[in-house]
Amino acid sequence: VQLVESGGGLVQAGGSLRLSCAASGLTFSLYCMGWFRQAPGKEREFVAAIDWSGRSTYYADSVKGRFTISRDNAKTTVYLQMSNLKLEDTAVYYCAAGRTGWPSVVYDYWGQGTQVTVSS
Repeated sequence: VQLVESGGGLVQAGGSLRLSCAASGLTFSLYCMGWFRQAPGKEREFVAAIDWSGRSTYYADSVKGRFTISRDNAKTTVYLQMSNLKLEDTAVYYCAAGRTGWPSVVYDYWGQGTQVTVSS
């Protein structure tokens, strides 16, 4: 199984980025997908999740209203649209896949991460 994140980069505060996570080696439509992030010196934290069908989503309070998670099962890809970015959104962003426990998904697979840096 491979989860490959892309789309990270440097953006000014108030700007937008869209992260992608391409999955392979698994039956994508059977998996819930999540995004997590880890800032320097901090523990990894949950950002957003989407269920198998894409009809249900769940967000951390810190990103609600600014981030949108979506998926394209035909492309086996999950996305994280990030808007109105803040300095505190700076982190390495990881995608993850899990089959059980919605919305408290038990994640079985993790990507390598993509860096998002928000500047003032």
